[in-house]
Amino acid sequence: MTSTLRQDIAYTSRDVLVEDGRRLRRRRLWTPAFIIAIVITLGLLGTSLLIGQFDVFGEGNFWMFGITRVPRTVALVLAGASMAMCGVIMQLLTQNRFVEPSTTGTTEWAGLGLILVMWLVPTATLFERMIGAVIMSFIGTMVFFLFLRRVSLKSSLIVPIIGIMLGAVVSSFTTYLALMTDHLQTLGIWFQGSFTGVIQGRYELMWIVLAVTVAVFIAADQFTVAGLGKDMATNVGLNYAFVLFIGTAMVAVATGVTATVVGTLPFLGLVVPNMVALFRGDDLRSNLPWVCVVGIATVTVCDLIGRTIIAPFEIPVSMVLGLVGGIVFVGLLLRQRKKGGLVT
Repeated sequence: MTSTLRQDIAYTSRDVLVEDGRRLRRRRLWTPAFIIAIVITLGLLGTSLLIGQFDVFGEGNFWMFGITRVPRTVALVLAGASMAMCGVIMQLLTQNRFVEPSTTGTTEWAGLGLILVMWLVPTATLFERMIGAVIMSFIGTMVFFLFLRRVSLKSSLIVPIIGIMLGAVVSSFTTYLALMTDHLQTLGIWFQGSFTGVIQGRYELMWIVLAVTVAVFIAADQFTVAGLGKDMATNVGLNYAFVLFIGTAMVAVATGVTATVVGTLPFLGLVVPNMVALFRGDDLRSNLPWVCVVGIATVTVCDLIGRTIIAPFEIPVSMVLGLVGGIVFVGLLLRQRKKGGLVT
């Protein structure tokens, strides 16, 4: 059998599987459960618009509603959906359920990019800081993948441990630079992970992650095939290196933009995809709408808790997410150990 014929068979098989998958997904997506999830999420977003320290229905307060509440809620939607999908991408490309931007060092590299721009260009605009964060996020994620290639993995826990280790090193260097350049307080504010400062004139960069979200939907089938492993993906005609590059770029953009505007949202990309996979399986294309909805709902709930638990003050959403994510992370470890899935 010639190589050309083998390629034709591989392409035909892939097209048949994709078409069958599309028909199955159309039947599975619009279920009563998904409609209920959308309604609940919309209710949470409506609550987010109404909760705060001023009465939106009061005389003369509607302009404040437009420059504070609406931008904040839009940022909740965009950040929740994009960072949850970043977790999906990272988990597919590494074939590991325990990775996401905060366990691979990507967010720490974004912080390094922010500090470098502030140090080298003191008058840098928010957009220029975002560019630095995106570039360093991309470099850091590629370093993580290159490091994985040179390490013999005997346990699925090694992957996030490597990422956390690299992130700690980068974070230490970033803190040193921030201390030496008198930007330590700025660094702390950035990495609070709070939507308090998201107002009109500052949140607009978050629309960039909407493009990333759409791109993930378009490339979902390619990421699914890449999640089967390099050898399998190559055998069915997928350009694995290109998909890895595109996936890394998407994660870098979403992480860099979110870190610049909002801050870190730890464990969101870990919690949401695993929650969805528990009750829907591993079909990426049909799971993506669920990941978006659950990601938005999770961030919104955590933000509402942070805004109300000690009102009129606020707890950064990163603290609430860190608590919830840490509990879920430990639960996943115990579940995998019980199933005997930690050893690869």
